[in-house]
Amino acid sequence: MNIFFTADCHIGHFNAVRTCNRPFDTLEHMDETLIENWNSRVHKNDHVYIAGDLAWRGRVESAICKIKRLKGVKHLAVGNHDRFYLKNKEYCSLFDEVAPMLYLNNSEGHVIVCHYPMAEWNKSRCGSWLVYGHIHNKRDDVYGFMATREKALNAGVDICQFMPVKFDELIAYNEAWKKGEG
Repeated sequence: MNIFFTADCHIGHFNAVRTCNRPFDTLEHMDETLIENWNSRVHKNDHVYIAGDLAWRGRVESAICKIKRLKGVKHLAVGNHDRFYLKNKEYCSLFDEVAPMLYLNNSEGHVIVCHYPMAEWNKSRCGSWLVYGHIHNKRDDVYGFMATREKALNAGVDICQFMPVKFDELIAYNEAWKKGEG
């Protein structure tokens, strides 16, 4: 079993192409690439921690159909665009857990998964990690602050090659992003 992290897929949200400068021509191209990339890495018993905004509010049936195609055991830290789906029991049943924050321990220690970047998080002063999303690949003042937080990692697909990544890969993608390479 492997553990993966991702955020801000925005399945079904073509405006993410424009606002994040994603390399896709159509919504179908983006969604299918995200699904193919996910399934090329994740297997049935792997766990994927999603730091929010997996899908864009819209047709619930379409989102459910696409998320059902994603392999692995999915854990969702609720993002601002996920709230739209929380009233739908079928949608929520696609996840092993749905919460504002998720907690896990891995070989690197205690990990908090939350959609929003935070200045402090549970056990941050004791070496825990924060995996977040929400800011995509933007380099604004929030990015500037989060770049100073050594154990805070942006899991957004826009800096992680549009796929879920393992923890060591997440660290590497964030290091490259902070250097302006991502």
